[in-house]
Amino acid sequence: MTRYHASYFPARPAALLLAAVLALLSACGDGPWNNPHPPQPDDKVTYQSVMTPAPPKHLDPAISYASDESLYLMQIYQPPMGYHFLKRPYELLPLALEDFPEVTFLDADGRQVEEGDAALAYTRYTLRLRKDEHYQPHPAFARDADGEPFYLFDSPGEGARYRQVADFAEVGDRPVHANDYAYAIKRLADPQNGSPMLGFMAHYIVGMQAFSERLAKEPRDGWVNLDDYDMEGLQVLDDHTLTITIAGRYPQFVYWLAMHFFSPIAPEVDRFFHNPGFADRNLTLDWWPVGSGPFMMVKNDPNSEIVLERNPNYRAEFYPTEGAPGDLEAGLLEDAGKPIPFIDRAVYRLEKEVLPLWTKFLQGYYDRSGEVHGNTNGVFDQAFVVGPDGLEMSEELADHNITMSPDVKPGIYYYGFNMRDPVVGGYTEEKRKLRQALQIAFNTEEYLNIFYKGNGIPAHNLIPPGIPGHLEGEAGFNSYTHDWVDGEARRKPIEQARKLLAEAGYPNGRDARTGEPLKIFIDVQSQAIGNTSMNWMDRIFSQIGVQVEFRPADWNRTREKLLTGNTQIYSHGWLADYPDPENFLFLLYGPESPLLCKCDGANNSNYDNEEYNELFRQMRVLPPGPERAELVARMVELYRQDAVWLYAFYPRDIYLNNSWVYNTKRHGISKATLKYLRIDTEERARKRVAWNQPVTWPLYASALVVVGLLWPGVAAYRRRQNATARERIE
Repeated sequence: MTRYHASYFPARPAALLLAAVLALLSACGDGPWNNPHPPQPDDKVTYQSVMTPAPPKHLDPAISYASDESLYLMQIYQPPMGYHFLKRPYELLPLALEDFPEVTFLDADGRQVEEGDAALAYTRYTLRLRKDEHYQPHPAFARDADGEPFYLFDSPGEGARYRQVADFAEVGDRPVHANDYAYAIKRLADPQNGSPMLGFMAHYIVGMQAFSERLAKEPRDGWVNLDDYDMEGLQVLDDHTLTITIAGRYPQFVYWLAMHFFSPIAPEVDRFFHNPGFADRNLTLDWWPVGSGPFMMVKNDPNSEIVLERNPNYRAEFYPTEGAPGDLEAGLLEDAGKPIPFIDRAVYRLEKEVLPLWTKFLQGYYDRSGEVHGNTNGVFDQAFVVGPDGLEMSEELADHNITMSPDVKPGIYYYGFNMRDPVVGGYTEEKRKLRQALQIAFNTEEYLNIFYKGNGIPAHNLIPPGIPGHLEGEAGFNSYTHDWVDGEARRKPIEQARKLLAEAGYPNGRDARTGEPLKIFIDVQSQAIGNTSMNWMDRIFSQIGVQVEFRPADWNRTREKLLTGNTQIYSHGWLADYPDPENFLFLLYGPESPLLCKCDGANNSNYDNEEYNELFRQMRVLPPGPERAELVARMVELYRQDAVWLYAFYPRDIYLNNSWVYNTKRHGISKATLKYLRIDTEERARKRVAWNQPVTWPLYASALVVVGLLWPGVAAYRRRQNATARERIE
């Protein structure tokens, strides 16, 4: 007879189930169950954020011209100039330079002259680099024992196994040289790169156009070393000094030196990415930027995430010790004098929808609500309430100690008239009155409240807040569309619009000569307008008897219409490249009209007022001061008088920050602000656990129900097994 121990018998299924549930529940002690992110290195302070609405298309600083792409480029590259993080008005500072560029003025023969001399023909900028600027580690700088590039291939097959930058085992680095900045400017001129800056900068940098034309004639088979070609306006004096010579006088040129276009590009990097077959695998500078800034790109997966890590070779830099009024009280100077950057790693994940992003933000899995925009429009009603003091955060946000950062961008969105259109265009008094009538009828205040949740400011000036030339209050309101009443601008009554319309030859919205109703056509981008807003505009203009027809199209078709002048009213916008009124006033400069310049000009209204044009030419070469301010004020008045745009507003975004994120002040011009952010990782971990406590009682209850249901069967099974065992023993 065989005797069996009780442990031989099969384990009880119910007990096993209950044990499994208990084990699962006990496992949650290491952190929240619902963390959507993969584990991050414990020894690195990681900033969790989201990609812009779409992955970046270009990361080559010579090619990129999109604000959302600058978000990454300005962390990686180090242009000659930059901006003070805190001070307002915006303050330009040397970044990669020892000091501000030295400016000298020259006549046609190259002799130095005074700034105001009539013989002034050229302006020369001398740039002296810091000696501690260093590139990130990169395989482009790797050298073999003979000092030759380690990765230099003659055929696609030699480098076929390399798919991304991380695949290259050998890396090197070197200091930044003055020639790298000259090389970058030559890349702007290389027609093969198709830089959007070529057409503009060729007007200024001496010899740039000739350089471009010469390269266009050269046979191209693989990499061309641009150092083999000279550009008249560029001169490298030594490793740390170069000069840039521009035609005439253009004081705003120094602002362009703060943009990523003028970041250094090492010839070795350009050569590396021209290895045979690399472009087929996205091993290009347009995919893998290489710079000397505080961060470097270590992963670029546009369908998943972009990862930046601290550049170990970045020079010593410190948090500013002074700021704008109110910054001290807001805690923005608590880190004064401390070395930056504070974080080690930044992960930008792709979120195609607002709601998942919003949910993860409230759970603490994203540190801020957005980068380029606040990402609050889709959940605005959940996030905010209107209180006695205006817009306030919802109770849920307040309970989370989330902070709100409203940001009025130095930019403008508008619907513009085509001044070449036979109906709404022209410069006669009747045409002005027609446009002014339409302006008054278009209630911008109501429009913003309905469709932008009040997240915008009606524009009385084409120059936005924060830019010299913008005036607030009574000094800055548009008297053609508004009256100043009780300390505020109030839109003129609709009766005034009807009166102006009649004086323009359209009584009650009908042509006085033909009796035909007045119909206006508005070209809009398909993705940027909905039926509700179109219905609203139809209702608004019907008040004065004007009919509206919308012509939706995608951006490519809309752009084609703008270039050919085939619009009547169009929608557009502009964000500041630099904090100078010239950057907005040029939107109405006659030679910038696509129809006049036969180019992709910014003056899509085709506005061509000779007085305005002459004032602009004078203004753009003057330094800041009373004389320049007077010219700017007159140009703004002409813009109002001629009623060039149907309506305009200054965009405002609301950014939300979790309580563990510090130094969150937004900078309307520069995107190079990641290095100032500080994350309290311990507070973040505590809050994540507190906000993501699992509701476990349903699991326990379910387990008990299952046990109860299974127990009779288990008990019967055990009785049969015991009976069998006894028979064997007996």
